[in-house]
Amino acid sequence: MRRVAIWLFYCVGALACAYLALYAYSVLTAPKLTPGEPIKIFRNPDAPKYS
Repeated sequence: MRRVAIWLFYCVGALACAYLALYAYSVLTAPKLTPGEPIKIFRNPDAPKYS
């Protein structure tokens, strides 16, 4: 039982480290938004128009 608890502890720690690494990656590689600059949304020109 103790061995299972130790492995569970290590797995939770590894998941936390992976989450922090993924968060740091997403923060560092995110496009920088500046106020007043329009957001570019790309749409397929062949898409149907519902309005």
